[in-house]
Amino acid sequence: MNLIRRSPYHHKFVALGATFVDRLGFAAPLAFTSTAEEHRATREGVGVFDVYYQVAVEVAGRDAAAFLQELAVADVGGLPVHRALYTSLCSDSGGMIDDLTCFRLEPDRYWLFPTPARVDAVLAWLAHSQGDRNVVVTNLGYRNAYLSIQGPRSRELLVTLTDTDLSSAALPYYSFTRATVADAPGALLSRTGYSGELGYELFYPVEYAEHVWDRVFAAGSGLGIRACGLGALRTLRLEKKYVLYGLDADEATTPLEAGLGWTVKLDKGSFSGKRALEMQHAEGPARRLVLIELPSLDLVPAPGAEIAVDGKAIGKVTSADRGYTVGKALAMAYVAAAHARDGHEVTVAAEGGPVRGQIHTKAIYDPGGRRLRA
Repeated sequence: MNLIRRSPYHHKFVALGATFVDRLGFAAPLAFTSTAEEHRATREGVGVFDVYYQVAVEVAGRDAAAFLQELAVADVGGLPVHRALYTSLCSDSGGMIDDLTCFRLEPDRYWLFPTPARVDAVLAWLAHSQGDRNVVVTNLGYRNAYLSIQGPRSRELLVTLTDTDLSSAALPYYSFTRATVADAPGALLSRTGYSGELGYELFYPVEYAEHVWDRVFAAGSGLGIRACGLGALRTLRLEKKYVLYGLDADEATTPLEAGLGWTVKLDKGSFSGKRALEMQHAEGPARRLVLIELPSLDLVPAPGAEIAVDGKAIGKVTSADRGYTVGKALAMAYVAAAHARDGHEVTVAAEGGPVRGQIHTKAIYDPGGRRLRA
């Protein structure tokens, strides 16, 4: 691999003995010790993830709110300042161009965080849709460093690095603020993450990167802190049934099929894909994304593995990995809607013969999201 792009923390990763993989040309750590160990550290203490390749796209200007309201399936125009939401941009046919997080920094200024591999597609869709609206779209690129600090002791760590009130009353789930954190001024501190735990994401000027890293790990030394790689991020998200674009969703997938109907506000004004989504909502999707629990950690099916009931194919696996907290292998899969029922038993093709699995329509870990809102 000729990985020519590096995170500001690359030398830290090398010193920690990271195993690297190619992530959009970046040398991204897959694991530092083991995925299992880093997964458990995030569930029990503090896991720190660097996702430097995650960039923000700014949409600003007098028409910014109206523009995004006509593109996103969620109510972006009604989003309060200093709050975030999860949404999708869809084509006219209802297919997902991307799922992303939207932050409203000011009444006329938003940051979008697309899937890293879909930044160009999102920028192209914004340009295609802009017309004569008074908005400026800017790819902010890699000017900010980014740390995701996740786990039940993440608040305990961060309160030693900032004077900002991090209580749930002051900073509820999916809200954010500007703060000085570990002496880095003007950091965007958000109550978000991809782990399914209490957690925070920090965005701050890249020149503070090494200093912030050192302060965070010093503060977490007694809290079970651990640097974590992409492997743990993938296993954590599977236990929460979080969609990964490119595997569990693409431009041929609608949010209703992907289990994201809760993000689609059909009662708001017109938006791209609304008519198609209204029709699918009325008829019901023909297929649905489900989570399949398999008998043991060792039975991880391959993407594309066939799922069957009584010998009849009903769908295919889109992604799979080990769920270390629940002690089972887990697979995301699209199945015929009639079979998308909790507890429904299926067989999944695997090396050595089919294995039995059980369908879950919600997260297998903390399905009510209590830990996120702690």
